[in-house]
Amino acid sequence: MTTAVVVGAGPNGLAAAVTLAAEGVAVTVLEAADTIGGGTRSGERTRPGLIHDHCSAFHPLGVGSPFLRGLGLERHGVTWRWAEVDLAHPLDSGHAAIMTRSLADTAEALGPDGPAWRRLFGPLAARFDDLAEDLMRPLIHLPRHPLALAVFGPAALLPATVTARRWTGAPARALFAGVAAHGMHPLGRPTTSAIGLMLVAAGHRFGWPVAEGGSRAITDALAATLTARGGRIETGVRVRSLNELPKADAILLDLAPAAIADIAGDRLPDRVRRAYRRYRHGPGAFKVDLAVDGGIPWRNLDCRRAGTVHVGGTVEEIADAEHQVHRGRLPRRPFVLVGQQYLADPTRSVGGLHPVWAYAHVPHGYDGDATDLIVGQIERFAPGFLERIVDKVVIRTADWPAYNANCVGGDIATGANTVRQVLFRPRLALDPYRTGIPNVYICSAATPPGAGVHGMCGHNAALSALRSMRR
Repeated sequence: MTTAVVVGAGPNGLAAAVTLAAEGVAVTVLEAADTIGGGTRSGERTRPGLIHDHCSAFHPLGVGSPFLRGLGLERHGVTWRWAEVDLAHPLDSGHAAIMTRSLADTAEALGPDGPAWRRLFGPLAARFDDLAEDLMRPLIHLPRHPLALAVFGPAALLPATVTARRWTGAPARALFAGVAAHGMHPLGRPTTSAIGLMLVAAGHRFGWPVAEGGSRAITDALAATLTARGGRIETGVRVRSLNELPKADAILLDLAPAAIADIAGDRLPDRVRRAYRRYRHGPGAFKVDLAVDGGIPWRNLDCRRAGTVHVGGTVEEIADAEHQVHRGRLPRRPFVLVGQQYLADPTRSVGGLHPVWAYAHVPHGYDGDATDLIVGQIERFAPGFLERIVDKVVIRTADWPAYNANCVGGDIATGANTVRQVLFRPRLALDPYRTGIPNVYICSAATPPGAGVHGMCGHNAALSALRSMRR
């Protein structure tokens, strides 16, 4: 029987293991932490009974992932839940742009900019499944859906600030900019439209759902799928060298590139080692989990119905904040992402006490305290918010690597979305999952297609390993 060892039990490590086990490979997953899941964990943090997502929260690419959709995770307990409004973006005027799964409703709410929104995202949402099949693979491959790529590609290469000019009103422009800012890269740089286009298109195809009971449900379902296929998971096992691993036909590493350079040592070819050492990590995250009595009193009522709220003001403000973070400065008004998962999933609340998830983009390795800035940004659009906070737990930027070693410098995306790394990550190679060491592969979010709880990095890496096994 062929065997494999997977190091790291984040969603990509588990996806790799599930893919291998489905082909009859005997798989063992080794996880350094006491609990599995990487960025896809949940639990009580502020008050008993309140369930907070530790990192990942909303899953448009999860529910739309070619790999996860094929697994049928619902059989193992995943129940997707949607808020009435998927996304809201408030402005100082008191208005807010909203996005729902319905393209027609979203376009109508955007008023005069609705037709332009529909013209851009209608074709992308209609062909999202085809796009995902091609875009969630390495760049260098034979396209299966070239016509869909021809629609997406030219717009994806543009800076997000250029794409935002398609609309004349502040709400539509801010709505797109906030989604594009998920890439944590200056919005005036090329390719920053790509993430915004994919996330909006996914939203109009599938919505932005949460997993009932917390994102940990996705982890549990992947683990259950793996064990049902004969795989094993061991926690509390920290791998410091490849030489510590048992002999196996394939080794897959759900690790950041520099960590692989560390544990591989001289076994890694010089060219690969240099590339892994040069791999760039992006800005950090500063997160605050809050217990809020009665929820957030948003001035705009649509925000009170939204699972996700982007807090950053106009496209110009967001672009300036992201630029400052990229230059190593903390903005006075950082871009803040707010999660009200309990609106879709009331099981996370206790009576009128609700868990609120919020984080700001901050400089890489930021060592200060951004709590007041985050709360202040929310208070800006929700007067009286501060008075409703009954408890909070802070995850400082410097805390992230202890929680998940792949979050180098607080980078929860496992890599900066520079032009080079959007197109070729973690290095320029025909098969980016190969490390140059025979039968050893990288399967973390540092590989295509990048960050997100979609499992495609691990799935793709496992397919690469299986091709080698079959030769």
